Amino acid sequence: MQADRILNMNSDITILGIESSCDDTSAAVIRNGVLLSNVIASQKVHEEYGGVVPELASRAHQQNIVPVIDTALKRAGVSKDRLSAIAFTRGPGLLGSLLVGTSFAKGLALSLHIPLVDVNHLQGHVLAHFVEDGTGRDKPTFPFLCLLVSGGNSQIVLVRAYNDMQIIGQTIDDAAGEAFDKCAKVMGLPYPGGPWIDRLAKEGNPEAFHFAKPQIKGYDYSFSGLKTSFLYTLRDMLNEQGLQTVDELAERVPHLREDLCASLQRTVVDILMKKLRQAAKDLKIDTVAVAGGVSANSALREAFIDYGKRYHAAVFIPPFSFTTDNAAMIAQAGYFKYLDGQYCPLSEVPFAKTKIS
Repeated sequence: MQADRILNMNSDITILGIESSCDDTSAAVIRNGVLLSNVIASQKVHEEYGGVVPELASRAHQQNIVPVIDTALKRAGVSKDRLSAIAFTRGPGLLGSLLVGTSFAKGLALSLHIPLVDVNHLQGHVLAHFVEDGTGRDKPTFPFLCLLVSGGNSQIVLVRAYNDMQIIGQTIDDAAGEAFDKCAKVMGLPYPGGPWIDRLAKEGNPEAFHFAKPQIKGYDYSFSGLKTSFLYTLRDMLNEQGLQTVDELAERVPHLREDLCASLQRTVVDILMKKLRQAAKDLKIDTVAVAGGVSANSALREAFIDYGKRYHAAVFIPPFSFTTDNAAMIAQAGYFKYLDGQYCPLSEVPFAKTKIS
């Protein structure tokens, strides 16, 4: 492996990234730090169940992984024998889904006699800001704070270097994305609920309802109380009207779902930004970024832009293509680790839960 690395240092460094942590199968190719392709296959099968079904997800990954990787290589104009290493998501995520990506990455690396690089999925989201995608967008400078928000995570991460990250705050119960999805389900909206809430919120009044904002010490978050407050608000309205369903209530109350979505979204964003502001002030850091699936939320993106203007901070918001699970971020993280010679033994196994470092 060391001889291969020395040889490749004098030639193009081409990394194939594989992402399979949840319900998106993705493959990307990066050459000398520049993104050449990023292919994502989503799984629609989960919509009728209102959430990701792990067994169905792993089966879909098995069907998708070969065509997705083949397409990524073709779009990049790269043949397998030109790859320098295979980077893959080792965790956290759904174990069955991770096993598909891990097994394929191991087999391909072994057959090509090239190094294997394991990537922490959460670190990948943070490092999505460093993907060179041809747009010329600026990159964060170290150190910076990254608000990492998704369906499973709500964290404030102190990023000192690509391989030096520390979680300084995180949810003690539910994540912001989970709160969106579960409240959307209560309103009868399809899965995933986050995009639906964002869409309807644009037509609603964010001051129509006021929900609980849990007071948690330090930089940690809590969203379980917010979900309960949302549920009780709807329950009380149904009882007052003598109704059984949200659909019936929506017929009587104009713009009900729009106002609920706008108020919920405002509350979640307020909770997220309050902790981030405090952390930036305490640590005297004037560079902040956002990452993860919830970073696609329009209100959160606007809040970051407003934060930058109000506090004269450098703000970094990822392109929409890098907000969801994607292999470009995995290939980027793998590229950094490859340069440092941080390879993964074939004996390593995926993990479902872990911290960011």
